[in-house]
Amino acid sequence: MKKSKKIIFFKIVLMGMVIVLFIGIILYLFPVIKDLSTEEGQVAFKQRVNESGFLGMLMLFGLQVAQVFLIVLPGEPIEILAGMCYGTIGGYIFITVSVAIITTVIFYLVRTYGRKFVYEFCNKEKIDKIEKSKIFKNPKKIEYIMIILFIIPGTPKDLLLYIAGLLPIKPLRFILISTFVRFPSVISSTIAGEHLSLGNWKMSILIYAITFIAVGIFVFVANKLDKTKVTKEVIKAVKS
Repeated sequence: MKKSKKIIFFKIVLMGMVIVLFIGIILYLFPVIKDLSTEEGQVAFKQRVNESGFLGMLMLFGLQVAQVFLIVLPGEPIEILAGMCYGTIGGYIFITVSVAIITTVIFYLVRTYGRKFVYEFCNKEKIDKIEKSKIFKNPKKIEYIMIILFIIPGTPKDLLLYIAGLLPIKPLRFILISTFVRFPSVISSTIAGEHLSLGNWKMSILIYAITFIAVGIFVFVANKLDKTKVTKEVIKAVKS
C-alpha cells in the first residue's frame, strides 16, 4: 500500500473512531445529562463518570488524538467534556497531559519525516506560505510568535503542531509553549464544563465571555506595545 493511501486509510479510521466514540459517550451519558438541572441528576452524572474509570479517560483521550490528527474538528467540546467529567482542575490536568503527549509525538514525527508527512494532514499551499514567511524564519521571534498564536482563541493550534516541526524552534521550548500557553482557553472550557455538570448554563456562557474579553485586551495591548507589528502580521499569516 502506498504511503498516501495509508494516510487516507488512517484518516478514515480516525473519523470512524470519532463517530463511534461520540455516539458511545452520548449514549452512555445522555440518560443522566438530560437531568443535570436537578441535584439528583448531578449526583447521577458524577456516579456515571466514576463508574467509567480508566476506560472513560481512554475514550476521551482517543477523541482528542483524533481531533488533533483530523484538524478540522474543534477542541473546545472535548475540553468542556473533560471539565464536566473531572471538574475544573481534573479536566485541565487531563487536557494538559494529553496535549503534551500528542504535541511531542507530532513534533518528532514531523522532524523525522519532514514536509511530506505534514502535507498529508495539512493544506500544502498554506504550509508553504507560512514556512516561507520571513517572520516565521526568525529564530529570535519564533517563540514569541508561538506564544501569541497559542494564547489567542480561534487560531489553528492543531495546524501549528505540524508547522512547528519545520520551523527554527527548539523541541522542548515548543512543547512547553504548546502545552501551557493554552491555559486561558483550556481552563475556561473546563470551568464551563464543570458548571454545565451542575446545570449552571448561564455561568458557563459568562466564563467564556470573560475569557474572550481578557484575551482581546491582551491582544490589543500586545499590538500597541509591538512597534514592529509582529502580532498583527502573524495572525494575518495563519488565518489567511
